[in-house]
Amino acid sequence: MILHELYFAASLILIVVGLYAIMSKRNIVRIVIGLELLTLGVNLTIATMGLRIINGSSSVDALAQSMVAISMAIGAAIAALALSLAINIYRHYGTFDVRKLRRLRW
Repeated sequence: MILHELYFAASLILIVVGLYAIMSKRNIVRIVIGLELLTLGVNLTIATMGLRIINGSSSVDALAQSMVAISMAIGAAIAALALSLAINIYRHYGTFDVRKLRRLRW
């Protein structure tokens, strides 16, 4: 296998595990972790698309690096906001379970 295929396989595994965690878990914190795994898989895919191998040495395109860096900063902000919302939900309702929160309508 060449380097691109290994990176794409790793990113596919991360995306699948992230989607599984988002769809199957009921805990808000685990859903946020699944979202971060999904974001990490997408970032690895973007970085792999920018990978260039010339004369045996590999480098990453500057545009791909900047896209991944911006995506990581946005992902960190989203994770911090989601976890702070999860903490406030736990303080108010006493649970992280999404099923119990769905029953709480206006």
